[in-house]
Amino acid sequence: MPEKYKKTVAACCLGYVTQSAVVNLAPLFFVIFRRDLGFSYSFIAALVFMTFAVQITVDALSVRFMSRIGYRRCAILSQIISAVGIALLGVLPGLIGNKGAAVMIAVIVYSVGGGLIEVVISPIIDALPKRSKGGGMAFLHSFYSWGQVAVILLTTLSLRLFGESAWYTIAVVWAALPVFNTFMFAKVPIIEPVPQSAGSAVGRLFRSGTFILVLLLMICAGAAEQVMAQWASLFCEKGLGVEKVVGDILGPCLFAAFMGIGRTFYGVRGEKIRLSNALIFCSSLAVVCYLLTVFSPSPLVSLAGCALCGLGVSLLWPGMLSLSSETFPAGGGAMFALLALGGDIGCSLGPYLTGVVSDEVLSSGSITDLSSKYGMAPDEIGLKCGILAGIVFPLAMLAGTVAFALIGKKRE
Repeated sequence: MPEKYKKTVAACCLGYVTQSAVVNLAPLFFVIFRRDLGFSYSFIAALVFMTFAVQITVDALSVRFMSRIGYRRCAILSQIISAVGIALLGVLPGLIGNKGAAVMIAVIVYSVGGGLIEVVISPIIDALPKRSKGGGMAFLHSFYSWGQVAVILLTTLSLRLFGESAWYTIAVVWAALPVFNTFMFAKVPIIEPVPQSAGSAVGRLFRSGTFILVLLLMICAGAAEQVMAQWASLFCEKGLGVEKVVGDILGPCLFAAFMGIGRTFYGVRGEKIRLSNALIFCSSLAVVCYLLTVFSPSPLVSLAGCALCGLGVSLLWPGMLSLSSETFPAGGGAMFALLALGGDIGCSLGPYLTGVVSDEVLSSGSITDLSSKYGMAPDEIGLKCGILAGIVFPLAMLAGTVAFALIGKKRE
C-alpha cells in the first residue's frame, strides 16, 4: 500500500474504535441502569434494539445519499454525531427528570453516527490499493474488537477507581475520541466513489440469489456476535454471581480480545486460508461456545464459553463483507450500505430476542420451581434461556456458510 494511505487506514481504524464505544459503552452501565435508574430487562433490551434500529435506518438511507455527498463528508459527519451522542449519554440524565427518555435520546443520537461509521469506513478501505482485500477487511474490523477491549477495561477500571456514580463523567470523556478523529478524516487522502445510480446498483444486487444469501448471513453474523457481546456483562454478574469488575474482564473483555485475535490473525495470515472454510470453522465454534455458556454447571466454564465465542464470531461480519466484495466487485458503496443494513438488523434482533425471552422466563409462574430444582438464581435461569434462544443465529450462519461454500465449488 502506498505510504500516503497509511494515515487513511489509521483514521478508519480509529473510526471503528469509536464504533466500539457507540455499541459497547452503554452495556457496561446496564447493571447501574437496572439498580439505580430502575430500568427493566425489557427496557434495557429496547436500548440495544434502538441502537441498531437507528443504525438500520441510517444504513438504508445511506444507499442513496453516500455516493452523492462523498466518503469524506460521511466520515466526518459520523465522528461529529457520535461525539455529540456519547457526550449526551453523560449529560442528559442530569438535565432531564425522565432518565429513561434521557438515555434513549443519547442512544438515538450516537447510533446515527454509528450507522454512518459502518457504511462509510469499509468502502473507504476497500477502495485503497492493497494485496488482500479479505485480510485488509479483517484487520480493519479487528480495531472494533481491540476498541471494545479498551472500552471495557478503561470504563470498568474507572468505575472501580472513581465509583459507579462517575459513569456520567466517563461517558463524556469517551466523546473526545471521535472529536479527535474528526480532524483526522478532514486531512487524510480518500479515494472517492465513482458516481452511479443507487437504484440500478441495488437492483443488480437483488437480482442475484447469491447476494440474498449473503444478506441473510449478515443478519445472522450481527445477531450471533451481539447476543453475547451485549449481554455478557450482565450475564456474568447476575447470572454467574461474579463481581462486576471480574465479570466484565473475564466475560465481555475476553470475548472482545479473542474476537480481535481472530481478526488480526486472519488479517496477517489470511492469504493462506480459504475464507469460506474459516467461516464454517468460526460458525461451528460459536455454536459450541453458546452451548458451553448456557449448559455448563461450572461458572468458570461458562465464562470460558462466553470468552471463546469472540473467536467464533470474529470473522463472521468482516468475512461476509470480503466475500461480497470478491463476488460483486462493482457493488460499490450501495452494496456495503445494504450489508451494514443486514448486519444491524441482526445486531438489533439478536439481543432484543434475548432480553424478551429472559423477561418471559422470569415472569413465568414456574421460575421459582425451576430455581429450586436446578439450584440457580432466577436471573441466571432467565438470562441463560435468553442466550440459548440466540443460538439459532450461529446455527443458521453455519448452515449458510456451508451453502455458500458449495455454491463456490460449483462455480469452480
